Amino acid sequence: MKKSLLLLAFAAVLFACQPKETTPDTLPMKVAMAYGYGQMDQVNSIGFTWNVQRDSANVFSREYLWDMKEHTVMYSGPDTTYTYSLLTDSLPPADRGFINDKYWAMMPFQLAWDTGYTFDTEEGASSPIQGTESTKLTILYNSEDGYTPGDAYDLYLDENHKILEWTFRKGNGPEGRTWTWENEKQVGPLTFAMDHMDASGNRFIWITDLSVN
Repeated sequence: MKKSLLLLAFAAVLFACQPKETTPDTLPMKVAMAYGYGQMDQVNSIGFTWNVQRDSANVFSREYLWDMKEHTVMYSGPDTTYTYSLLTDSLPPADRGFINDKYWAMMPFQLAWDTGYTFDTEEGASSPIQGTESTKLTILYNSEDGYTPGDAYDLYLDENHKILEWTFRKGNGPEGRTWTWENEKQVGPLTFAMDHMDASGNRFIWITDLSVN
């Protein structure tokens, strides 16, 4: 999963400062707004820990503090901790993890920050895991930008533009894997989905240690 390069550092500031009357009236932006994007100009930094259940006994975690004003990321993994600038020409290996993990924690906001995608909608779609009637929003990234270009996401939305489930399709392939978006938590002006369950009801990825300043 996806995507960044230096453009995201600038995009986060650009859109956060964008006057609300010029906010695009698109479904992706409505999703972002449903999670608090309209108050993003109040946010200086976001911290979180991304956790994945690798097998029945092992959990792997990565911790981040993203300073959106200074364009830096503090990364802490099992073996190392350091801070790096998003404005450098040579990003460290941890940036791949940061981009992947940020999509799990902040996909609604990525829909506002990112520009290199097209989208399509389908009303009355059945979500793959729970079979809930929903609006299906398909996000297709271009084949040029980011670490894994050309990926697609199918977001299944409720009537309030909140994500019920999402399917990730690598390289826009016909098949993908689906997880839920649940256990919402509001931190400061922003709302996050803390847990992502697989089709068997097992918690696969979850977010902890959220901070918004």
